[in-house]
Amino acid sequence: MSKRVFKRIYAKLDLFLLLLIPIAWYVVFKYVPMYGLQIAFRRFNPSLGISASPWVGMQYFNQFFDSYYFWEIIYNTISLSIYQLAIGFPIPIFLALLINEIQNKRLQKTVQNITYIPHFLSVVVVVSMLNLFSNVDYGIFNKFLGLFGFPAADYMAKAQYFQTLFVFSNVWQSMGFNSIIYIAALTAIDSTLYEAATIDGCSRFMKIIHISLPGLLPTILILFIMRMGSLMEIGFEKVLLMQNPINMSSSEIISTFIYKNGIQKGQFSYSAAVGLFNSLINFMLLLFSNTLVKKFTKTSLW
Repeated sequence: MSKRVFKRIYAKLDLFLLLLIPIAWYVVFKYVPMYGLQIAFRRFNPSLGISASPWVGMQYFNQFFDSYYFWEIIYNTISLSIYQLAIGFPIPIFLALLINEIQNKRLQKTVQNITYIPHFLSVVVVVSMLNLFSNVDYGIFNKFLGLFGFPAADYMAKAQYFQTLFVFSNVWQSMGFNSIIYIAALTAIDSTLYEAATIDGCSRFMKIIHISLPGLLPTILILFIMRMGSLMEIGFEKVLLMQNPINMSSSEIISTFIYKNGIQKGQFSYSAAVGLFNSLINFMLLLFSNTLVKKFTKTSLW
């Protein structure tokens, strides 16, 4: 048995050598840093090192749970995550279905390229665009809304608009790139199914409902499970750049809280405890979503 396995590995040695690169990356940057998670249970002192720092147990977890900002941060993180999932997850699916239905190949490629371009803009550029568009004097948002009688306002400085601006700008930036995997899945669907449906008199809408969507369902479910596993991990770079003292009540989330306490204030143990708490929530969401999907379908991560 072991000889057969060794022969199979040796026969495809070049592929296994390529596999070593991502494995090494994960080991170095994902698994080795796990050793440092213990500082969440220690009063970390850089001069003493991790292993010599004194144990404090659940002190920093309790400190976070009892803090004045706990419920506000949790609410902001969960509400923004759910908002982004509800809007940002289905739109790439609809876009992929739309692109797949375009018969003119040149038009299809043009639409794809136009929707892909925003993905390559940096977060700094996107936030700068939001600031310009929201400007009270010459911003596009105020110029457009002014046509309908709405008064000019600095939307970036209003807490009630923060999540909407964040989510829809993120959808605009990422929907094209996120649709690639769905477009690839659509190309794998047997074309004879569409031909048979055409002979039976099915409309395009019926083909989407009965052929395209069922063909996409396994991909959708896998990506949904993976998305649930990182539901609480909202990219803090964009949130941090969009933050200001006025919208802080709706923009302060766990990731920005960790950054400010860990990097700016040097409270490494406290921020590690908050980060570990966030990771545990994500892990539980991953287990729950995978179990739920596996119960009702045959698709799951394991």
